[in-house]
Amino acid sequence: MNETESRKLYDRALKVLVEGVGSASRGPATFGGYPPYMRRAEGARIWDVDGNEYIDWMLAFGALPMGHAHPRIVEVVRREVANGTHFATALEVEVEVAEILVDLLPHAEKIRFANTGTEAAMAAFRLARGLTGRKTIIKFEGHYHGWYDAVLLNTNAQMPTALGHRFNPIRIPDSSGLTIGSWQDTIVVPWNDFEAFDRAMDAHGSEAACVVTEGVMANMGVIPPKPGFLAHVAERSKAAGALFYLDETVTGFRLAAGGCAQLFDLKPDIVTYGKALGQGFPIAAIAGPNWVMEGLEWGKVLHYGTHNAPRLGLYAAKTMLTEMLANDHAGFHRLQQIGDLMAGRIREVARASNKNRVLVQGVGSMFQIFFTEAPAIDNYRAYCEHVDRGKFRDFARRLRKKGVFMSPSNALHSLSCLVHTDADVDATVQRIGEVLEDMQT
Repeated sequence: MNETESRKLYDRALKVLVEGVGSASRGPATFGGYPPYMRRAEGARIWDVDGNEYIDWMLAFGALPMGHAHPRIVEVVRREVANGTHFATALEVEVEVAEILVDLLPHAEKIRFANTGTEAAMAAFRLARGLTGRKTIIKFEGHYHGWYDAVLLNTNAQMPTALGHRFNPIRIPDSSGLTIGSWQDTIVVPWNDFEAFDRAMDAHGSEAACVVTEGVMANMGVIPPKPGFLAHVAERSKAAGALFYLDETVTGFRLAAGGCAQLFDLKPDIVTYGKALGQGFPIAAIAGPNWVMEGLEWGKVLHYGTHNAPRLGLYAAKTMLTEMLANDHAGFHRLQQIGDLMAGRIREVARASNKNRVLVQGVGSMFQIFFTEAPAIDNYRAYCEHVDRGKFRDFARRLRKKGVFMSPSNALHSLSCLVHTDADVDATVQRIGEVLEDMQT
């Protein structure tokens, strides 16, 4: 595979861009060496500047449920960009998309649109504190809620010895530049651990503004919740007077039309969305019942923004929702079908390989491969202790050389899209089998 132009671009980029890229997840910290520079994409395919073609299972970290350059998205955006990119005014399409969401989501009576998942989360945490008059946030190890200072704790994999006791985890800031004051009111708890969570609620529940969780742990591959765990978190949170905050930035409009709230029959007090909502355009949303969302009225809990409710993003969201919800949510069902098929087929080829112990975990359209001897990875601590992340990076690099694009970070995951075909699955699985055979034990 020729990568001459990517190498040249990387050398140029290092002179003018930090790490040569716009985000660390796109650069050498993730890819090692230099990253591929992509030029165009269509459907389930993406091409780099050297002309190499890949079957894309990364899909902009989950932002493309319909795949690349879907004709309906292209048609609508081409039409609307000619009418103006952004007005920073009230918009008819804003009302229309909010109406779709309120009709679709039983837990949402009001919507506020933002730009990114991080921004939506920041507003949600402020809203929880403003409504309750409390300051404590309870979050789970390994869960990522954006790069807001207060919750940028324990999201990167660490040596197991650095984590502390599960009943009293060590809070580990994930960045320089965080003051102790920014995160001193955040309590970190192991996920999928009923006993540890109950202890934390007994100690801190009366002080908690909210308990925040992902519906599926998506920052350490794909880790499903244990049966009943999310319902237990919701029950204990509400009993303590804390908001139950479900972060669906990754899972919303991805694992079901109603996301994890639908999948696990949850009634969150506040939910945030991003990624898939915009079908490749930056847009996010905060949603909840009236009694929660009215806290944003008249700036009582401040959430302003020139680019709130971005016009083109709203048209993309409206088009995505309209297309994916048609024919009794057929688009969302197709996403899960392809994801389940991929996970099952990879398990089959992994069992046939006698050189590597491979675990495949998935929930619908999200799946991940772990090189591990463990029978399951059910939380952050198990991930840190039992997963060979270096081996996965080697696996993903070899797979990319064969024309399959997955994120080389084991902490992320692969995803299906509406236009992946059974033939794409067959070709990918065949190449996965070849790579597993080529890898050393």
